[in-house]
Amino acid sequence: MESALYGPEGFYRRPEGPAGHFRTSVHASPLFASAVARLLMATAEALDTDEIALVDVGAGRGELLTGVLAAVPDGLAVRPYAVERAARPPGLDGRVEWTDRPPTGVRGLLFANEWLDNVPVDVAETGPDGTVRYVLVGPDGTERPGAPVDGADAAWLARWWPMAEPGARAEIGRSRDEAWAAAVATLDRGLAVAVDYAHVRGDRPLFGTLTGFRDGREVRPVPDGSCDITAHVALDACAAAVAVDGSDDTGDTDDDAGVADIGGDAAAFVLSQREALHRLGVSGQRPPLSLAKTDPASYVGALASAGQAAELTARGGLGDFGWLMTPVRTALRDWAP
Repeated sequence: MESALYGPEGFYRRPEGPAGHFRTSVHASPLFASAVARLLMATAEALDTDEIALVDVGAGRGELLTGVLAAVPDGLAVRPYAVERAARPPGLDGRVEWTDRPPTGVRGLLFANEWLDNVPVDVAETGPDGTVRYVLVGPDGTERPGAPVDGADAAWLARWWPMAEPGARAEIGRSRDEAWAAAVATLDRGLAVAVDYAHVRGDRPLFGTLTGFRDGREVRPVPDGSCDITAHVALDACAAAVAVDGSDDTGDTDDDAGVADIGGDAAAFVLSQREALHRLGVSGQRPPLSLAKTDPASYVGALASAGQAAELTARGGLGDFGWLMTPVRTALRDWAP
Protein backbone atom coordinates (compact mmCIF):
# COMPACT_ATOMS: atom_id res chain seq x y z
CA MET A 1 0.00 0.00 0.00
CA GLU A 2 2.86 2.38 0.83
CA SER A 3 4.64 1.85 -2.49
CA ALA A 4 1.42 1.68 -4.50
CA LEU A 5 0.29 5.07 -3.21
CA TYR A 6 3.49 6.99 -2.54
CA GLY A 7 6.36 5.22 -4.31
CA PRO A 8 8.06 6.66 -7.42
CA GLU A 9 5.26 5.29 -9.63
CA GLY A 10 2.60 5.57 -6.94
CA PHE A 11 -0.96 6.70 -7.43
CA TYR A 12 -0.51 9.99 -5.59
CA ARG A 13 2.50 10.87 -7.74
CA ARG A 14 0.41 10.81 -10.94
CA PRO A 15 0.18 14.18 -12.70
CA GLU A 16 -3.62 14.34 -12.79
CA GLY A 17 -3.81 14.19 -8.99
CA PRO A 18 -6.61 12.64 -6.93
CA ALA A 19 -9.25 14.88 -8.53
CA GLY A 20 -8.70 12.98 -11.78
CA HIS A 21 -10.13 9.83 -10.20
CA PHE A 22 -12.58 10.73 -7.44
CA ARG A 23 -14.36 13.68 -5.91
CA THR A 24 -14.00 14.71 -2.29
CA SER A 25 -16.04 17.30 -0.40
CA VAL A 26 -13.47 19.88 -1.50
CA HIS A 27 -14.26 19.20 -5.15
CA ALA A 28 -18.02 18.85 -4.58
CA SER A 29 -18.63 22.49 -3.68
CA PRO A 30 -16.85 25.73 -2.71
CA LEU A 31 -19.17 25.72 0.31
CA PHE A 32 -16.81 23.24 1.94
CA ALA A 33 -13.80 25.56 1.73
CA SER A 34 -15.97 28.44 2.97
CA ALA A 35 -16.96 26.33 5.99
CA VAL A 36 -13.31 25.54 6.72
CA ALA A 37 -12.56 29.26 6.45
CA ARG A 38 -15.21 29.94 9.11
CA LEU A 39 -13.68 27.23 11.30
CA LEU A 40 -10.29 28.87 10.82
CA MET A 41 -11.76 32.21 11.92
CA ALA A 42 -13.33 30.57 14.97
CA THR A 43 -9.95 29.06 15.85
CA ALA A 44 -8.28 32.47 15.48
CA GLU A 45 -10.90 33.96 17.79
CA ALA A 46 -10.26 31.23 20.36
CA LEU A 47 -6.54 31.96 20.12
CA ASP A 48 -7.21 35.72 20.31
CA THR A 49 -5.06 36.43 17.28
CA ASP A 50 -5.32 37.96 13.82
CA GLU A 51 -2.43 35.85 12.50
CA ILE A 52 -2.98 32.12 12.15
CA ALA A 53 -1.56 29.04 10.44
CA LEU A 54 -3.62 26.71 8.27
CA VAL A 55 -2.00 23.29 7.75
CA ASP A 56 -3.70 21.17 5.07
CA VAL A 57 -2.51 17.57 5.48
CA GLY A 58 -2.98 15.51 2.34
CA ALA A 59 -3.39 18.68 0.31
CA GLY A 60 -3.79 17.07 -3.12
CA ARG A 61 -3.03 19.89 -5.51
CA GLY A 62 -3.89 22.68 -3.07
CA GLU A 63 -7.58 22.95 -3.91
CA LEU A 64 -8.78 23.37 -0.31
CA LEU A 65 -6.15 25.97 0.56
CA THR A 66 -6.99 27.92 -2.57
CA GLY A 67 -10.66 27.98 -1.63
CA VAL A 68 -10.05 28.91 2.00
CA LEU A 69 -7.68 31.75 1.12
CA ALA A 70 -10.32 33.16 -1.22
CA ALA A 71 -12.99 32.94 1.49
CA VAL A 72 -11.09 34.40 4.45
CA PRO A 73 -12.00 38.06 5.04
CA ASP A 74 -9.51 40.89 5.12
CA GLY A 75 -7.98 41.41 8.54
CA LEU A 76 -7.02 37.80 9.20
CA ALA A 77 -3.46 36.99 8.14
CA VAL A 78 -3.18 33.32 7.18
CA ARG A 79 0.03 31.38 6.78
CA PRO A 80 -0.95 28.36 4.66
CA TYR A 81 0.97 25.07 4.54
CA ALA A 82 0.24 22.27 2.06
CA VAL A 83 1.47 18.91 3.35
CA GLU A 84 1.76 16.55 0.39
CA ARG A 85 4.28 14.05 -0.99
CA ALA A 86 3.60 14.96 -4.62
CA ALA A 87 5.41 17.87 -6.26
CA ARG A 88 4.09 21.42 -5.92
CA PRO A 89 1.61 22.10 -8.73
CA PRO A 90 2.23 25.01 -11.09
CA GLY A 91 0.24 28.18 -10.53
CA LEU A 92 -0.45 27.63 -6.84
CA ASP A 93 -0.79 30.78 -4.70
CA GLY A 94 2.71 31.90 -3.77
CA ARG A 95 1.71 32.29 -0.13
CA VAL A 96 1.33 28.52 0.22
CA GLU A 97 4.35 26.75 1.67
CA TRP A 98 4.62 23.28 0.11
CA THR A 99 6.12 20.62 2.38
CA ASP A 100 6.14 16.84 2.79
CA ARG A 101 5.54 16.97 6.55
CA PRO A 102 3.55 19.20 8.91
CA PRO A 103 5.47 22.17 10.33
CA THR A 104 6.10 22.07 14.07
CA GLY A 105 5.25 24.59 16.76
CA VAL A 106 2.50 26.35 14.79
CA ARG A 107 -0.65 27.93 16.18
CA GLY A 108 -3.78 27.52 14.18
CA LEU A 109 -5.88 24.92 12.37
CA LEU A 110 -4.54 21.59 11.12
CA PHE A 111 -7.07 20.11 8.70
CA ALA A 112 -6.78 16.62 7.17
CA ASN A 113 -9.53 15.89 4.67
CA GLU A 114 -9.51 12.25 3.51
CA TRP A 115 -5.89 11.77 4.54
CA LEU A 116 -6.07 9.07 7.18
CA ASP A 117 -7.90 6.64 4.87
CA ASN A 118 -4.74 6.63 2.73
CA VAL A 119 -2.32 6.07 5.59
CA PRO A 120 -1.14 2.51 4.84
CA VAL A 121 -2.53 -0.30 6.98
CA ASP A 122 -2.04 -4.02 7.25
CA VAL A 123 -5.03 -6.28 6.72
CA ALA A 124 -5.77 -9.24 9.00
CA GLU A 125 -8.07 -12.21 8.46
CA THR A 126 -9.29 -14.92 10.80
CA GLY A 127 -8.50 -18.36 9.40
CA PRO A 128 -10.62 -21.53 9.61
CA ASP A 129 -8.70 -22.55 12.74
CA GLY A 130 -9.45 -19.23 14.44
CA THR A 131 -5.92 -17.86 14.03
CA VAL A 132 -5.74 -14.20 12.99
CA ARG A 133 -3.09 -13.77 10.29
CA TYR A 134 -1.76 -10.94 8.18
CA VAL A 135 -2.97 -10.91 4.58
CA LEU A 136 -0.04 -10.79 2.13
CA VAL A 137 -0.72 -9.21 -1.27
CA GLY A 138 1.31 -9.38 -4.48
CA PRO A 139 1.62 -6.54 -7.03
CA ASP A 140 -1.13 -8.17 -9.11
CA GLY A 141 -3.50 -8.35 -6.13
CA THR A 142 -3.00 -12.07 -5.45
CA GLU A 143 -3.46 -12.80 -1.75
CA ARG A 144 -2.18 -15.45 0.63
CA PRO A 145 -2.19 -15.82 4.42
CA GLY A 146 0.88 -14.64 6.28
CA ALA A 147 2.21 -14.93 9.82
CA PRO A 148 -0.08 -14.77 12.85
CA VAL A 149 -0.76 -11.25 14.09
CA ASP A 150 0.95 -10.63 17.42
CA GLY A 151 2.44 -7.91 19.59
CA ALA A 152 1.13 -4.36 19.35
CA ASP A 153 -1.02 -5.17 16.29
CA ALA A 154 -2.75 -8.00 18.14
CA ALA A 155 -3.33 -5.73 21.13
CA TRP A 156 -4.84 -3.08 18.84
CA LEU A 157 -7.22 -5.61 17.31
CA ALA A 158 -8.24 -6.96 20.71
CA ARG A 159 -9.20 -3.49 21.87
CA TRP A 160 -10.56 -1.86 18.74
CA TRP A 161 -11.59 -4.57 16.26
CA PRO A 162 -12.05 -8.05 17.80
CA MET A 163 -12.16 -10.81 15.18
CA ALA A 164 -13.77 -14.09 16.17
CA GLU A 165 -15.59 -15.38 13.09
CA PRO A 166 -13.58 -17.34 10.46
CA GLY A 167 -13.25 -15.26 7.31
CA ALA A 168 -13.63 -11.98 9.19
CA ARG A 169 -11.27 -9.21 8.10
CA ALA A 170 -9.98 -6.03 9.70
CA GLU A 171 -7.67 -3.18 8.81
CA ILE A 172 -5.17 -2.72 11.63
CA GLY A 173 -5.46 0.99 12.38
CA ARG A 174 -2.46 1.39 14.67
CA SER A 175 -0.53 3.21 11.92
CA ARG A 176 -3.38 5.72 11.59
CA ASP A 177 -3.45 6.29 15.36
CA GLU A 178 0.27 7.02 15.33
CA ALA A 179 0.04 9.24 12.24
CA TRP A 180 -2.77 11.28 13.76
CA ALA A 181 -1.03 11.62 17.12
CA ALA A 182 2.14 12.79 15.36
CA ALA A 183 0.22 15.35 13.30
CA VAL A 184 -1.61 16.70 16.35
CA ALA A 185 1.68 16.96 18.23
CA THR A 186 2.97 19.48 15.67
CA LEU A 187 0.46 22.06 16.89
CA ASP A 188 1.51 24.32 19.73
CA ARG A 189 -2.05 25.59 20.15
CA GLY A 190 -5.18 25.42 18.06
CA LEU A 191 -7.42 22.76 16.56
CA ALA A 192 -6.68 19.58 14.61
CA VAL A 193 -9.46 18.10 12.47
CA ALA A 194 -9.49 14.82 10.55
CA VAL A 195 -12.37 14.28 8.13
CA ASP A 196 -12.87 10.81 6.71
CA TYR A 197 -14.90 7.73 6.01
CA ALA A 198 -15.24 6.25 9.48
CA HIS A 199 -16.63 3.49 11.65
CA VAL A 200 -16.68 2.92 15.40
CA ARG A 201 -15.93 -0.05 17.62
CA GLY A 202 -19.55 -1.11 18.04
CA ASP A 203 -20.18 -1.19 14.29
CA ARG A 204 -17.06 -2.47 12.50
CA PRO A 205 -17.71 -4.06 9.08
CA LEU A 206 -17.30 -7.83 9.19
CA PHE A 207 -15.10 -8.08 6.10
CA GLY A 208 -13.27 -4.75 6.33
CA THR A 209 -13.46 -1.83 3.92
CA LEU A 210 -10.31 -1.97 1.78
CA THR A 211 -11.09 -0.94 -1.79
CA GLY A 212 -9.72 0.92 -4.80
CA PHE A 213 -10.82 3.82 -7.01
CA ARG A 214 -9.86 4.65 -10.58
CA ASP A 215 -11.46 7.08 -13.04
CA GLY A 216 -14.42 7.68 -10.76
CA ARG A 217 -15.23 3.99 -10.27
CA GLU A 218 -14.69 1.57 -7.41
CA VAL A 219 -12.23 -1.14 -8.43
CA ARG A 220 -10.31 -4.06 -6.94
CA PRO A 221 -7.50 -2.68 -4.72
CA VAL A 222 -4.54 -3.95 -6.73
CA PRO A 223 -1.35 -2.38 -5.32
CA ASP A 224 0.34 -1.58 -8.63
CA GLY A 225 0.02 2.21 -8.55
CA SER A 226 -2.85 2.33 -11.04
CA CYS A 227 -5.58 3.08 -8.51
CA ASP A 228 -6.23 4.67 -5.15
CA ILE A 229 -6.17 2.20 -2.27
CA THR A 230 -8.25 3.26 0.69
CA ALA A 231 -9.88 1.90 3.83
CA HIS A 232 -12.29 3.53 6.25
CA VAL A 233 -10.82 4.92 9.47
CA ALA A 234 -11.41 3.84 13.07
CA LEU A 235 -11.68 7.46 14.21
CA ASP A 236 -12.55 6.42 17.76
CA ALA A 237 -9.14 4.73 18.03
CA CYS A 238 -7.43 7.81 16.56
CA ALA A 239 -9.20 9.99 19.11
CA ALA A 240 -7.98 7.79 21.95
CA ALA A 241 -4.40 8.05 20.67
CA VAL A 242 -4.28 11.66 21.84
CA ALA A 243 -3.66 12.34 25.53
CA VAL A 244 -5.00 15.40 27.33
CA ASP A 245 -2.93 17.03 30.08
CA GLY A 246 -0.45 14.16 30.06
CA SER A 247 -3.06 11.42 30.53
CA ASP A 248 -2.84 8.26 28.45
CA ASP A 249 -6.15 7.03 27.03
CA THR A 250 -4.66 4.54 24.61
CA GLY A 251 -5.05 1.55 26.89
CA ASP A 252 -1.71 0.33 25.57
CA THR A 253 0.72 0.27 28.46
CA ASP A 254 3.65 -1.24 26.56
CA ASP A 255 3.69 1.02 23.49
CA ASP A 256 2.99 4.72 23.95
CA ALA A 257 4.94 5.94 20.92
CA GLY A 258 1.80 7.17 19.19
CA VAL A 259 0.43 9.21 22.08
CA ALA A 260 0.40 13.00 21.74
CA ASP A 261 0.17 15.11 24.90
CA ILE A 262 -2.00 18.05 23.83
CA GLY A 263 -3.13 19.55 27.13
CA GLY A 264 -6.06 21.96 26.96
CA ASP A 265 -9.64 22.18 28.05
CA ALA A 266 -11.34 19.42 26.05
CA ALA A 267 -10.63 15.92 24.85
CA ALA A 268 -11.02 14.86 21.22
CA PHE A 269 -14.53 14.13 19.97
CA VAL A 270 -16.20 13.04 16.73
CA LEU A 271 -19.05 14.73 14.87
CA SER A 272 -20.70 13.75 11.62
CA GLN A 273 -19.92 16.01 8.68
CA ARG A 274 -23.61 16.81 8.56
CA GLU A 275 -23.55 18.22 12.09
CA ALA A 276 -20.18 19.95 11.70
CA LEU A 277 -21.20 21.74 8.50
CA HIS A 278 -24.56 22.71 9.93
CA ARG A 279 -22.71 24.36 12.82
CA LEU A 280 -20.57 26.17 10.25
CA GLY A 281 -23.58 27.58 8.43
CA VAL A 282 -23.90 25.10 5.55
CA SER A 283 -27.57 24.29 5.05
CA GLY A 284 -29.44 22.53 2.30
CA GLN A 285 -32.58 24.58 2.88
CA ARG A 286 -34.16 25.69 -0.39
CA PRO A 287 -34.74 29.41 -0.95
CA PRO A 288 -38.35 30.67 -0.77
CA LEU A 289 -40.27 30.54 -4.04
CA SER A 290 -41.13 34.19 -3.59
CA LEU A 291 -37.49 35.03 -4.35
CA ALA A 292 -37.92 33.55 -7.84
CA LYS A 293 -40.42 36.29 -8.61
CA THR A 294 -38.56 39.21 -7.06
CA ASP A 295 -34.98 38.24 -7.97
CA PRO A 296 -34.78 35.25 -10.35
CA ALA A 297 -30.98 35.32 -10.64
CA SER A 298 -30.52 35.22 -6.88
CA TYR A 299 -33.08 32.42 -6.63
CA VAL A 300 -31.21 30.29 -9.15
CA GLY A 301 -27.91 30.89 -7.33
CA ALA A 302 -29.42 30.10 -3.93
CA LEU A 303 -31.06 26.96 -5.32
CA ALA A 304 -27.73 25.73 -6.70
CA SER A 305 -26.05 26.46 -3.36
CA ALA A 306 -28.75 24.55 -1.52
CA GLY A 307 -28.19 21.57 -3.80
CA GLN A 308 -24.47 21.60 -3.12
CA ALA A 309 -25.06 21.90 0.61
CA ALA A 310 -27.47 18.98 0.48
CA GLU A 311 -24.79 16.83 -1.18
CA LEU A 312 -22.19 17.77 1.43
CA THR A 313 -24.54 16.89 4.31
CA ALA A 314 -26.51 13.99 2.79
CA ARG A 315 -27.27 10.93 4.89
CA GLY A 316 -25.76 7.85 3.32
CA GLY A 317 -23.19 10.04 1.57
CA LEU A 318 -20.73 12.80 2.42
CA GLY A 319 -22.78 13.88 5.42
CA ASP A 320 -21.92 10.61 7.18
CA PHE A 321 -18.19 11.32 7.15
CA GLY A 322 -16.65 11.66 10.60
CA TRP A 323 -15.00 14.88 11.81
CA LEU A 324 -12.48 14.09 14.54
CA MET A 325 -12.08 17.38 16.43
CA THR A 326 -8.97 17.64 18.60
CA PRO A 327 -8.47 20.93 20.50
CA VAL A 328 -4.85 21.56 21.43
CA ARG A 329 -4.46 23.80 24.48
CA THR A 330 -7.41 25.76 23.16
CA ALA A 331 -10.99 26.13 24.36
CA LEU A 332 -13.45 26.03 21.46
CA ARG A 333 -16.68 27.13 23.06
CA ASP A 334 -19.98 25.72 21.76
CA TRP A 335 -18.27 22.87 19.89
CA ALA A 336 -17.65 19.99 22.29
CA PRO A 337 -20.70 17.77 22.77
